[in-house]
This record gives sequence, C-alpha cells and structure tokens, in this order.
Amino acid sequence: MTYAIVKLGGKQYRVQEGEKLLVDRLAVDENKAFNPEVLFVGGDGQAELAPKGVEVTAKVVGHVLGDKIRIGKYRKRTGYKRHNGFRAKLSQVQIESIGTKATRAAVAQPAAAKPKPAAAAKPAAAARKPAAKKPATTKKAE
Repeated sequence: MTYAIVKLGGKQYRVQEGEKLLVDRLAVDENKAFNPEVLFVGGDGQAELAPKGVEVTAKVVGHVLGDKIRIGKYRKRTGYKRHNGFRAKLSQVQIESIGTKATRAAVAQPAAAKPKPAAAAKPAAAARKPAAKKPATTKKAE
C-alpha cells in the first residue's frame, strides 16, 4: 500500500488514496482539486525522502465547523465569572491519487486529444530606448 506524508496548512499528515482528513481551513474552494507539498513517499518496500516528480492530488469536499469548545473562568468569593466559546474552521479533504506526474498525465488525457490552436500574439508595445548618457564633466577649480 503506497502512502505519502504531505504538508497541509503548516502540519504534516500521513495519507493514502481514498482517505478523508479534517484539516485547518484551506484557501481552496469546495469541490476543487489541489496538489499539496509531498515530503515523503513510502510503501511496497520502497521509501523516498523529498521525492521529485511525485504528486498527490487532493480534493476539498467541504468546509465545516469543528465541535464547540466552552471556556469558563471563575474565581471564588469575588463574583467573577466569564464564559467564552470557540469553534474551529476546518476543511474536509479527500486524497484522490498518489503517483508520478508522467503516469497521472497519461491517464488524465484522452487518446485523441486535439491540441489547442495558438492564440494570436498581440503586437508588443514599441520598446523605448534608454536615453543616451552624457559624458561626466569634471569641474576645474579656477
């Protein structure tokens, strides 16, 4: 079973394909895929630290709120009572695939994919030449 250690929101998670995680809120819209930074890939008797060309694809399933945490402060015989609450903002992430970029690109593209026509290049604005430099003059004491 192949697994990877990825970095999400400043924390590291051990993930496998098809796994769902609750992580701190990410700046990615719901139902959008993204590629987190891969720190380690292992499994099947092989391990690679800081792999080149290995990509993990993850999808944000939704943004949710964590459980409410109630905070209470109390000091005896003074009438001091304070209550506060907190709910963490979380993102639910599903790991779609773990693999190299080359194998994933071959699977993602259909066999008869047509190349897109090149967009017409806009003429570049006339480049300005830098002003000619004046020779330095030295002042002679009179």
